[in-house]
Amino acid sequence: MGNRFGRDAVRIDRLEVSAYTVPTDFPESDGTYAWKHTTLVLAEATAGGKTGLGYSYADTATAALIRDSLAEVVRGRDAMAVPGAWSAMVAAIRNLGRPGIASMAISAVDSALWDLKARLLDMPLVTLLGAVRDAAPVYGSGGFTSYALERLRDQLGGWAARGIRGVKMKIGTHPADDLDRVRAARDAIGPDVELFVDANGAYSRKQALAQAEAFAALGVCWFEEPVSSDDLEGLRLLRDRAPAGMEIAAGEYGYDLFYFRRMLDAGAVDVLQADATRCAGITGFLRVAALCQAHALPLSAHCAPSLHAHPCCALPDVRPLEFFHDHDRIEHMLFDGTLSPVGGALRPDLSRPGLGLEFKRQDAARFAV
Repeated sequence: MGNRFGRDAVRIDRLEVSAYTVPTDFPESDGTYAWKHTTLVLAEATAGGKTGLGYSYADTATAALIRDSLAEVVRGRDAMAVPGAWSAMVAAIRNLGRPGIASMAISAVDSALWDLKARLLDMPLVTLLGAVRDAAPVYGSGGFTSYALERLRDQLGGWAARGIRGVKMKIGTHPADDLDRVRAARDAIGPDVELFVDANGAYSRKQALAQAEAFAALGVCWFEEPVSSDDLEGLRLLRDRAPAGMEIAAGEYGYDLFYFRRMLDAGAVDVLQADATRCAGITGFLRVAALCQAHALPLSAHCAPSLHAHPCCALPDVRPLEFFHDHDRIEHMLFDGTLSPVGGALRPDLSRPGLGLEFKRQDAARFAV
């Protein structure tokens, strides 16, 4: 059946979901959490003989929600009308609550639908979205608090040696040790690579202020979640009183625009973070970017580097995206076409349609949940 633009709708005939739990290569922890495995929830949407994929790093309950609730909402809709499917999914989870698992489920499906649309048009996703730049700069992210100093130095120094111009490490598990760990990181990367720290909300306000002064002497220029991201007054305090040249960042736990608007209205951050695997997919991520633009603040993508490279290349004001060790490793294990930094940036492969990823089903089978 044709629409008002004179084309026939391409109906989504299938939406499938699966989940894969991959052990970490070494125990990982930050200031408030520790983990030994990570679960990737994969959504695959089919229409017109093409299949698009999207994913979230989430609990297996996310997969159940997609299978039991969202698949029925999406099936039969026009694959070219992604925002319409997004709105229908948001309406369908009204009684379940927007934040958390429901939003991560929408994220995986929405990204699959964008990938599908680009494949149907036989173009890279960045071309569909409208490219602003050829490549998205990254910062290396890891430096877990579970790492001994030698492992910390090797990882961060290795990224610096590869031409990545910024690295981030975790702090906060043992605050008394943090200054020595930051000093070791600076020694490993040299004076010219930017050094970021992430406390994941482990510090109190006064503790974070004291640490910020000490870290500034070592050239730390990014302090992520020095206090809980729910403490907007505390984040604003840190933003106002942190040493000159040190930016306060937060936002990775945002699931809807209202969360991000509250954070921006509070003047809580210098750099807002958003995660397309949490904030309702690429559609949600682009809407967060528009909100940032309205507030004249930059946006940085949190984790999932292979998912964020294309949308980040289509945005006017972005900071380096997070090249997270755990997710980069998983994405290389489970997908062909995974991007690796060259010259400190991820460059979308314009010879491949959509996100440029193909699921390695046979390799992934041993991790299936």
